Amino acid sequence: MLLIGMFDSPFVRRAAISMKLLDINFEHANWSVGKDFEQIRKYNPLGRVPTLVLDDGEALIESSAILDYLDERAGDARALLPRSGVARRQSLRIMATATGAAEKGVLVVYEKAFRPPEKRHQTWVDRCNAQVHGALHELDKACAQRAAEQWLIGSAMSQADITVSCVFTFLNETMQLNEASAPYPALREHVKRCEALPVFRETHVPFFVPNS
Repeated sequence: MLLIGMFDSPFVRRAAISMKLLDINFEHANWSVGKDFEQIRKYNPLGRVPTLVLDDGEALIESSAILDYLDERAGDARALLPRSGVARRQSLRIMATATGAAEKGVLVVYEKAFRPPEKRHQTWVDRCNAQVHGALHELDKACAQRAAEQWLIGSAMSQADITVSCVFTFLNETMQLNEASAPYPALREHVKRCEALPVFRETHVPFFVPNS
């Protein structure tokens, strides 16, 4: 299988970490949605990442679809997302909160990095920032509620832990969240523990933010 996309994307990264944890072998195409756009479009008409090309040539073109496929392939006993019930709903809520924050963070970065200062819409940036921090506040509460446990859901690492860690690391680097203005102590501690693991370290590529 071929995983397309750079590891500076939290969406690509969570797919890569999941595949490594599930012992699913893959090749990595370290392609940029900028300079490699047309190459990516050969597999994904949207030119977006991650894209996972299966051995038979089928291409999965969105990270949630990729994660669903990986869990199906791994089987219920090893799946990283609970298969049903309260644990599944809690996981999906945590993951949706995290990925929503990542999407808003990307908009903030692009607004500042690629739009001329005189064209920037500060009201829109403020709204996106409010959404990011609202999400991070909720994730911090979720981590605080599980402070006595090692993981967010159940007794083992799940997709909730992977997604939250990938997203917060991305936002922390791209938006330069300092602990004074964005403390989130429980969230930071949880992410620190995840990021110390080898599978997280070997997929960590800091996002390059162009000069604004």
